[in-house]
This record gives sequence, structure tokens and C-alpha cells, in this order.
Amino acid sequence: MASKSIDYEGLRKIGVDSPIFVTNFINNKFSERHENINNLISIINPSNGKILGYLPDSSTSEVEAAAEAALAAQESWAALPRKERSLWMQKIADRISSSDWFEKLAMAESLDSGKAIKFCRTVDIPRAEQNFRYFSRLITVWHPDPAIIGDDPSTLHYPHRKPVGVSGLISPWNLPLYLLTWKVAPCLAAGCACICKPSEVTSLTAFFLAKIMEEVGLPSGVFNVVFGTGYKAGQALVSHPRIPAISFTGGTETGKKIALTCAPMFKKVSLELGGKNPSIILPDCDLDLAVFTSARAAFNNQGQICLCMSRVYVHASIYDQFVEKLVKFTQENFKVGHPQDPTTTVGSLSSSSHLDKVKSYIELAKMEGGKLECGGVFPTWDEASAEETRQCLSAGAFLEPTIITGLDPCTSRVIKEEIFGPVVTINKFEDIESVISMANSTNYGLAACVFGKDGQTTRKVAQSIRAGMVWVNCWMVRDINTPFGGLKQSGVGKEGGSHSLEFFTELSNITLMD
Repeated sequence: MASKSIDYEGLRKIGVDSPIFVTNFINNKFSERHENINNLISIINPSNGKILGYLPDSSTSEVEAAAEAALAAQESWAALPRKERSLWMQKIADRISSSDWFEKLAMAESLDSGKAIKFCRTVDIPRAEQNFRYFSRLITVWHPDPAIIGDDPSTLHYPHRKPVGVSGLISPWNLPLYLLTWKVAPCLAAGCACICKPSEVTSLTAFFLAKIMEEVGLPSGVFNVVFGTGYKAGQALVSHPRIPAISFTGGTETGKKIALTCAPMFKKVSLELGGKNPSIILPDCDLDLAVFTSARAAFNNQGQICLCMSRVYVHASIYDQFVEKLVKFTQENFKVGHPQDPTTTVGSLSSSSHLDKVKSYIELAKMEGGKLECGGVFPTWDEASAEETRQCLSAGAFLEPTIITGLDPCTSRVIKEEIFGPVVTINKFEDIESVISMANSTNYGLAACVFGKDGQTTRKVAQSIRAGMVWVNCWMVRDINTPFGGLKQSGVGKEGGSHSLEFFTELSNITLMD
């Protein structure tokens, strides 16, 4: 990586000419700016290794201040009629989609995470807006629990839901604003004040979201953001005795620590964790569709999506043909390039340390007897490439999409462990029973894909896979109403639609008698 100079060129793309000093947002006020950069966390552009700014290394005192603000705001926010909360959320969505903010958010996300600007403009920022827009509508019509006339006709039992209270929302680095708003929107809609702790790796758009909240004038204390590391700010938030609910998206090992912390306090916990998702290619599949979708499922967002398909199992009768086509399609269609180039489809990984981790698994694959069909190296460039692109590709955390064959599906660590990068393994299978066994052979159970034309067979396979979500002849076809979440070590609880609102509310029963 390049030396840590200031990325003035990147900063100018979001309308500033000096490093950004991110500050905590508590009780609708931004904290004082810290000038001593030795006590701050650097915000690194992973595509060139340069500094975009700094954020605070917050700990217990800052979390306590945010908790006091949120607790003071909780009762009045919960008491607002649903339609009023809905209007606040529509204002937030309007600002995200406005000409003032949309492109700035997209560019900031690209700079902060290294992902292609095309992905930010078409996925990350539109989905952030949609999250607020959707839950602003849902909360006005959500009445999930019917009243019941008891065995005694003079009694009426009716369920009553109320906000669970101040909630801690901890979001990951791979889809920063997208997944932060996936938590904030239902939390606010349900009537809960929140304290957000975004990943210290990608905090820039969370800071900008706080500025949007300030602009719209959201009531004080309803939305708070504390920046910093997981082991300090995150742990202080999770262990706070007056915060009754924690929603976390991130790694499985961190999820285990959160569960251990919350269990003695009987907190409400939602954990969306890791995955090692299988894709099964049956012999009667539409081969071109399977290749096209498998490439997207492996390499979109540099493979840094929890729903990416990193294990592909192909029937022996079409195995060679599939591998050949997938390699060719990947090399022709997944262009590694400067993240701000609109033609780039594969940007930088999130950090140099994450690149090192992914590369270590590629080296492990070689040791385990795997064959690199393509990728596994820094990208190259031709003489016609712009100087900025050449400097970027030589300095940033880039890696060519990597396809590996020949690993033992029963013993390979590369097949069993989550890599979370642009790496996919391919194995062959002979019969349905064996591939179902291979698909279920990891500790994870988040998502899966099945490709085939025979409906009875595809349903059998799909229903046999232990995963929270299974796509047949498609991938990432999401409806915000449907349940989102995994099984086994991929998580606890479900998000999406009414499932999210149920998490942020408590259910009690009231019985009336004439």
C-alpha cells in the first residue's frame, strides 16, 4: 500500500478540500472536533492507501452520553402517532435522494470502501433511500396481531405492541449505508430511539447520514451515532444495562461475543452473521444462466456480500463445460479498475489487511492442492490506461476475481471457512444426495442457489438445504417484505418487513371482560 498521504483528489470529489474530521452525533449535536490525529482513527481510501480523514476512537463515556440522550428522547418519540413518525422518515428518504446528497453519498461510499461507483449509484444509496421509504409506509398499516374472543364470550383478548426501547445498532463495513439504514429505518418506525455504531473501517456515510438527520430536524436524541472500534465503543454499547435491544450485522465470532454479553441481561438480540453459501448446478440447468448468475453471485461488490455464493457444486456431466464458460465470462465481464471509473465492475477490497487475509486463503488453496483457473493476483493494466488508474491499481487493495478447482470438498479449509472476497471454489458431484450433503457440510446456513429446469428436483434440493434463504434459477432477488436471516452459525432472528418491526417492539396480551 502507498504511504499514508492525504487523498486530496478523492476529497475534492465530495466537495471538500481538506481531511474530514468525523465527530460523534449525540442529542442532535456534533461533538467537538479532535485536532490530535494521534488519538484518532484514520479513514483510509483502500483503492490508493491515502487518508480521507479521521474519526474518534470512542469508548464508554461517549456511549453513556448517547444513551442518556436516547433514553431522554425515547418516551416522546414512542408517543408520536405512527403517521408522524412516517412523515419524519419520508423527509429523510427525500434528503438521501436529493440532488444535494445522492451523488455525494455515492462517491463517499466508493472512496471509503473501495467499491465501484456504479455499484454505489445503483445499489447502496438507492437501497438506503428505499429502506426509509418502505418502513415509512409499512408502519402506517402494520397491524399483525388480531384480537380474540375467548371461550367466555364476555372476554376479549387483544395483543398490544409497544416499542422495545432504546436500541443499539451495529453495522458492518461491506455495505455501510445500505445496512445501517436497514436497521435505523425499522427502529425509528417502531418508535425506538437508537444509538448507531458503524464499522470503523467505513464510517463516512454514517457521518453524512447524521448530517441529514440534523438537516431535517429530527427530534433531539432519537438518532445518535458513536464512532470507534468494536472492542471499545461496540462493547460499551452492547453491555450497557439500560439498552434493551441490540441488532448486529457482522462476523460470526463477534456475534458469539455479543450473545455472551447480552444473555445475562436478557437483552433482545438480532444477529446477522457470516456465510459460506453453496450454489448447486444441476445437469438440466440453463447453462448460460447458471454461468452468468454464478459470476455475479461470486464477484459482485468484490465478493464482499454475505449472500455471495462462494462454493459452486456442478454435476459431473457438465462440469468441464461450466468451468470453461465461467472462467471465460469472468475474464471478459468483470473488469478490475479505478473505483470511480463508471465502467469498473470490480473495485478495491475494503482494506489492505482484508486483502492480506483473502490472499492467504488463495495461498492455502495452493497448499491444499487446488488449481487456480483464473485470478489470484494483483490486476494488470495496459499502456493506454490513465496515469491515475495505473497508480491506483498499483497501490490499492485490488485482487482479480479468482476461481479455484480441485480442492477436497470434505477437508479443505478454503471450502469450509468464510473468505469474504472475490474467491469461488468449484467441485463436481455425481448424485443429488451427495451434493446436498456437501452443501450442508459447513457451520454456516445463510443462503444458497439451485439451478435446474425440473421443478420437482429443484424444490427437493432447495428444501433440503439448511439455509435461511434459497434462490432457484436466480440470485439476490430480494423483496424487502420477506424474512432475511440465516440458520446455524449464520445468525439468530429474522429481519425484513414485519419481522424487523417485531424485533423493535414488545408484545403483551390484554384481556377485557364485560
